[in-house]
Amino acid sequence: MRALVQRCSEAWVTSEGVEVGRIEAGLCCLIGVTHTDDESIAKKMADKLWNLRIIDDDDGVMNRSVADTTRALLLVSQFTLYGDTRKGRRPGWTEAARPEQAEPLFNAVVEALGTLGANVETGRFRTNMEVGLINDGPVTVSIEL
Repeated sequence: MRALVQRCSEAWVTSEGVEVGRIEAGLCCLIGVTHTDDESIAKKMADKLWNLRIIDDDDGVMNRSVADTTRALLLVSQFTLYGDTRKGRRPGWTEAARPEQAEPLFNAVVEALGTLGANVETGRFRTNMEVGLINDGPVTVSIEL
């Protein structure tokens, strides 16, 4: 499982022209699932996102997590995180899990975060989405489990 995590002061996602998720300060997370992922990986990803210390403390040091602060996360499924660009000019998508496998695992991340106490907003799986954010810092990190 891969995630591209952006600390944001605001983030939103629309699906087919309708806003379906919005957060104020927190984390905007694009989540990709691969064939070898399972529920244990989904739970590890949720824990990593919840406890990732990329939010500034009072001294301006990235020493706080979303668990310590806003509790807000916007999660958007993103199979293109598994695009293979090593050969040619067109990415290959063979490492991305099929929607039938990816959707339940994406939902498992959302559910695990909710259990931890997060306020989670999401996009809509298998739709054309537009994601907007104000990247705070900017701070962006990549996670691979």
